[in-house]
Amino acid sequence: MESCRVGLKVVLIYVFAVLCNGEDRHTYLVLMEGDPVAFHQQGKPHPNSEASKAMHAKHLINSHDEFLQKALDVGSYTKLYSFKHIVNGFAVHTTPTQVDRIKNASGVKLVEKDRRVKQMTTYTPEFLGLPSVWTQEGGDRNAGEGVVIGVIDSGINPIHPSFAPDHDPTDPYTSKPPHFSGICQGGPLFPETSCNGKIVSARFFSAGAEATGKLNSSADFHSPYDAVGHGSHVASIAAGNHGVPVVVDGFYYGRASGMAPRARIAVYKAIYPSIGALSDVLAAIDQAVLDGVDIITLSIGPDEPPADTVTFLGMYDIFMLAANKAGKFVVQAVGNTGPGPYTVVSYSPWAFGVAASETDRNYPGTLILGNGQKISGVGLSGPSFGQGLLQHKLVLAKDAVRADGDFPKTSEYLEECQHPEALVPEVVLGSVVICTFSDGFYNGTSTLTAVIQTAKSLGFMGFVLVSNPKYGDFIAEAIPFLVSGIMIPRTKDAQVISRYYDQQTIRDKSGCVIRYDGRASIGEGRTASYAGRAPIISRFSARGPDYKDRNRTAVDVLKPDILAPGHQIWGAWNPMSVSDPILAGQNFALQSGTSMATPHIAGIAAILKQNHTTWTPSMIASAMSTTATKYDNQGDIIMARGYEIDSLYTAAPFGFGSGHVDPSRAIDPGLVFPAGYGDYVSFLCSLPNVDPSSIHAVTGGSCTPSFGSPADLNVPSVTITALTGSRTIRRRMMNVGSKAETYVCAGLPPRGVAIDIHPQSFRVAAAGGIQVLDIKLTVTEAINDFSFGELVFTGSLNHIVRLPISVFPVSLS
Repeated sequence: MESCRVGLKVVLIYVFAVLCNGEDRHTYLVLMEGDPVAFHQQGKPHPNSEASKAMHAKHLINSHDEFLQKALDVGSYTKLYSFKHIVNGFAVHTTPTQVDRIKNASGVKLVEKDRRVKQMTTYTPEFLGLPSVWTQEGGDRNAGEGVVIGVIDSGINPIHPSFAPDHDPTDPYTSKPPHFSGICQGGPLFPETSCNGKIVSARFFSAGAEATGKLNSSADFHSPYDAVGHGSHVASIAAGNHGVPVVVDGFYYGRASGMAPRARIAVYKAIYPSIGALSDVLAAIDQAVLDGVDIITLSIGPDEPPADTVTFLGMYDIFMLAANKAGKFVVQAVGNTGPGPYTVVSYSPWAFGVAASETDRNYPGTLILGNGQKISGVGLSGPSFGQGLLQHKLVLAKDAVRADGDFPKTSEYLEECQHPEALVPEVVLGSVVICTFSDGFYNGTSTLTAVIQTAKSLGFMGFVLVSNPKYGDFIAEAIPFLVSGIMIPRTKDAQVISRYYDQQTIRDKSGCVIRYDGRASIGEGRTASYAGRAPIISRFSARGPDYKDRNRTAVDVLKPDILAPGHQIWGAWNPMSVSDPILAGQNFALQSGTSMATPHIAGIAAILKQNHTTWTPSMIASAMSTTATKYDNQGDIIMARGYEIDSLYTAAPFGFGSGHVDPSRAIDPGLVFPAGYGDYVSFLCSLPNVDPSSIHAVTGGSCTPSFGSPADLNVPSVTITALTGSRTIRRRMMNVGSKAETYVCAGLPPRGVAIDIHPQSFRVAAAGGIQVLDIKLTVTEAINDFSFGELVFTGSLNHIVRLPISVFPVSLS
């Protein structure tokens, strides 16, 4: 009889599922009332004991299950996660009709539809001056010791030398730091022994991705294994071993090192080659805080701002706020959608948003024409054979197309070198072949991988990918080529090549080529050059102002927070490279993106945390911000790349935040601007046109009292998006030096604004001394855009503290 009942229940569930087939299921993120484990205060008699924490966690899980069972129809949903450590909530996969039942239910604080997330994708320790900082910490073998960096990304390649363990059994590095409790979760290509002391733990989160039905079992491994390479790259920049040789295609490029080579890496895989779901990222953040990481680095993020709420109150930002409340420094990529304004995807002042810069290292390539002209280009490849003799026939791919070919007469066949069957082998064999950046490349359907494969299969001596005047200049990144090759991204250079080719190519009356007299060779492109202006804000790096909704309504917060190297960064890779075939087989990759800038800051934060164990997240952020530089290596204000490939313009805080990070100064900043959870709640309560009840519902905090405006939050910058008349902003500074110090303040006012500072000089007591500063800003001229200035505090013990100011002066009264 019982088996019949069970069978009937299964049938009913099946019938319900069939009836609901007309309505697609989605994943929803639900925030519930009640304290999570990390902030629960009711356990007795030992509220912080492990037994009490486990009991409360179990209670939360049960409460989620009971709530769903009562609220939703049987068989209509699948609970994917219970969030229980830093927030109380869950992720559920169900239909819109079902989720409507719980949006206004008792105990529900917020419901948000799951969103997609994406990746925001050597020499930099020397560029940043880190060896001198390492020396202070006992050398590279001690830099970051005892600190755990949680890397939430695409996993890790556990056998890479950047993550090799220290095999000295007497070294305490082989054991976990006492404050950390993470485990090693094994799976395909990732045995539990992969956690080796350097990789201190590893987990994977896939329920949200699996619910979409888009995972591919051949690439989306259910383990912490990184089949992409992105997570490994990020981890190696933050905390990869020191001095690992970088060898690609048999060529030695130098040695790579993480920013904090002695820090431990805790891996949380939450994004997959096929798809990434925000619910998996949130589960990873919750677990990372529970495990005891010190720093969380997020080189991944949502595709777009949250819908129907302010940017600061989306689930992603709420989780980061909770992690900050738990004492974790959260560093976040600002995104790769620059150079336009209002493009940042790091919104909140409790997450440290990182922009990307170029260093002074580049890999210049050269195409040498038969008439001696040299054309600069991009491409990490060796020279064509006999490069100095200019003995290679120069052939335009379009002139080598088979006349009798049975293939589509589209640009990818005719001029983009995508299909070897479209070319006459006898013509291109041993030649330097000109391929053109046309429709396929512009639309994203053509690839460099295909060009290289064509060149290999037909025996090109080399290839040249030139820009197409129809589409203008294109952006070219240095990528290792297995064959000799070069990219010429500038249209003006492509036209030089075209003129030479036309002059040297003999055609019959019908236009068919009867003789190729043009010659060319490709020079060595793998030797680095260290010259030129740096840092420069990368073209792709997202820009401020910060905004609070999808209408891009500006808000009084400076974003980005800081600038760090993110262009052409060497880092660990996975030879599988399932998402980027051109890098298949490689252990290292040269990558660009705010994804690369972010772990630079995470590693530097690890060194600060090691040296100042009691510093809060806001103090770490402040130390880097106030000591950052706004000048480049030529003494000018940092420049930025614009839409045009060669365009440079003087940047401002909405491009570089407080400036380019300077680790040697950040370790001893003099003053910091502390802020805590209560300050962030007051900031939220001060946002215009935001219901205080929604703030209370999400944070549990009270909006009484509240700041007068968001600009009153105690951060190391001042941003006012609409200044009318005058306003006084207060800042509270703490001395973190070992001695009392006297500071003198000088102001560089933004255009259209006068600054009155009180007091202009002060003496602050040692080690925890506080000084309050009032900054009065008055409009002297209304202008139609933001203008920028700064305050500079010069200390008697040689500390220099900078506070950037960004103001939009609207009217005099």
